[in-house]
Amino acid sequence: MKAIIGHSDIINSFYKIIEGERFSHAHIFYGEDGIGKSIVARKLAIKIIGKSEFKDYVDIVQFKIKESKNSIGVNDIRGLIDEINKKPYEAMKKVVIIHNGDKMTTQAQNALLKTIEEPPKDIFIFVLCENILKILDTIKSRCQIHKLKSLSDEEIVEYFQDRYPEIDDDYLEIITKFSRGIPGVGEKLINDETFKEIRDKSIELLVTIKNMNVNEILKKDEEFSKYIKDFDVMIDIIISFVRDTILYKETGNIDLVINKDRVSDIKECANIFSFKQLNDIISIINDARDNITLNANSSLTFSVMLLKMQEV
Repeated sequence: MKAIIGHSDIINSFYKIIEGERFSHAHIFYGEDGIGKSIVARKLAIKIIGKSEFKDYVDIVQFKIKESKNSIGVNDIRGLIDEINKKPYEAMKKVVIIHNGDKMTTQAQNALLKTIEEPPKDIFIFVLCENILKILDTIKSRCQIHKLKSLSDEEIVEYFQDRYPEIDDDYLEIITKFSRGIPGVGEKLINDETFKEIRDKSIELLVTIKNMNVNEILKKDEEFSKYIKDFDVMIDIIISFVRDTILYKETGNIDLVINKDRVSDIKECANIFSFKQLNDIISIINDARDNITLNANSSLTFSVMLLKMQEV
């Protein structure tokens, strides 16, 4: 197991509390997908049961949503409660880690509530979630709550240098930018060919959009429809490229841009667009992002975004 990078404040404070045996029996860890919740929870669970090696232990129970389901139901939780009530097998203590806790239905959370209020002796419960607003107040009031924050740029660089030493500096800078401080996002970008496709097509779109007619734009909408679930990634790519173009137009210094592997495209965009047009494109894209956040139709939002970009 590689060293955990980031979240040292949570880990260190937990260690002090564990060693002082003043450790609360129920905790909620929340943060974005890929931030490191499961790794941190597992590391702390290993400490609680008195082990040191980072591996699976019978007294660390990993409860996850079933692949065929979109939520954790009351019957799932009743089964988990049976497991919680079993005594530790090897160690003196047992830790139950509930993944995707925000996927529990209201009925499931209510079923878990009494166990969280009065857990069996030497049993500790960790609830991991992305959206803490979906956790009932009655559950939250009985747990210690810990927010996992995004890693700094320096920590992200350290993380990827440690795990992917073969990545060159230019691509590492790109990954650092698009990770937004979330290691899991960066790892997906490194290992997922879809990201490379999205990036290539997004940059190509920006370079060619001024010469497209409406029919060609609608065809682009169809082409990009398979990437709609990665809308945020597309937005981040296009905005970073537009900002690189603005920076290059202002300074003429290509060393200052993020997308150093697309220098020729940056220079071409600098010739195509004025400063006003580039800033207008950023506003159009940010408006589209806001609309998606408000649950607007993704495909329609993307089409409108493209048409407005073409008209700047």
